[in-house]
Amino acid sequence: MLISAFVGLYLFSAGASLAIFSFLGGKTSSLNNVDVSGNLSQVRSKIGEGLPKTEECPLNGALFSKPERAVWEKRRPIAVVIENSADARPQSGISKADVVYEAVAEGGITRFLAIFYCGAAAEDVKVAPVRSARVYFIDLAAAYGKNPIFMHVGGANDFAGTGDTAKEARALELLQTLGWRVPQGNDFDTTYDSGYPVFWRNYDRLDHPVATEHTMMASLDQAYLQAEKRGFAAKDKNGVSWDINFKPWRFTDGKSQSQSVKEVSFDFWSNKPEYSVTWKYDPANNEYLRFNGGVEHKDHENNEQIKAKNVAIIFTQEKTSVDRNKHSLYTTIGKGSALVFQNGEAIEATWEKSSRESMIIFRDKKGKEISFVRGPIWVEILAIGNKVNY
Repeated sequence: MLISAFVGLYLFSAGASLAIFSFLGGKTSSLNNVDVSGNLSQVRSKIGEGLPKTEECPLNGALFSKPERAVWEKRRPIAVVIENSADARPQSGISKADVVYEAVAEGGITRFLAIFYCGAAAEDVKVAPVRSARVYFIDLAAAYGKNPIFMHVGGANDFAGTGDTAKEARALELLQTLGWRVPQGNDFDTTYDSGYPVFWRNYDRLDHPVATEHTMMASLDQAYLQAEKRGFAAKDKNGVSWDINFKPWRFTDGKSQSQSVKEVSFDFWSNKPEYSVTWKYDPANNEYLRFNGGVEHKDHENNEQIKAKNVAIIFTQEKTSVDRNKHSLYTTIGKGSALVFQNGEAIEATWEKSSRESMIIFRDKKGKEISFVRGPIWVEILAIGNKVNY
């Protein structure tokens, strides 16, 4: 009966989506005139007035204006699974993320978990291409307070009982266990409970045809509207704030730029050079510029090269092809060695994540927690033994 229910729900969702896309002419390249609740438009109209940036983002320490804070304080963080397949680049919206995690999904192909909160306050960020969930991305998202909004397109599962997905890799079952997938929960999944105008297929986003799996796009404003209707604004239906148990990282202002480490590079899998990463230090702006597969990694929506104030690398246990679907697993609850790059310098460090709900804490050789430079933070998840050149 359970299997039949899921199959029925899937067919209904697929049919509804097909009807919508047919009505729109089969393809849609943009979503304009997004309706927003309250006085969001009025607040945003003040953001570009050269106001002082005095308000600290609790996720990455970056400073924003008071109108931007007025927007994010009515919301909770959104965690979006975004793919990095070479055919799907460049991504949309990722430059607006406050924190980004990168790990292999399968076969050496990496995927991102992008956390949006403060950086998405000034505009309706369009994110693409959204892809399926993995258990380690859920573990990372769970650190962002009580019931963060989690956006994805399906995920590893074994609802059909085929045994093709290993038990420890079943992401959708984990979401059920956490209570995120209850009817109208904080889990936004296009396969089962979310569709237009939160998600839609954009076949014309890039200047060349791509496979359907590379076309899912999402509106963060519309996701926040839906989250509010479901009882997941800044506070839930019971008046409990999302950050009641949230413990942020520590932050500090950037120091005088050093150039002892001008470049950081590494492979996830040595036989997949198109997913190799290089971060080049820009001393003038005290930030790192990202290159993916040897070329500048840009955001399709604004053509800006992706940058970070901090690049943290954790080394963790990797298990590849754990089932017939060739899923990978990465230990993200535990501890191990790490590297942190900031201010043009390298810090040999350790990492520790004591529970699913806790943040990854980075410590230096003396055991002191490392403070992040205010601004975007990227966390790269590598297998133990992978070489990092710097």
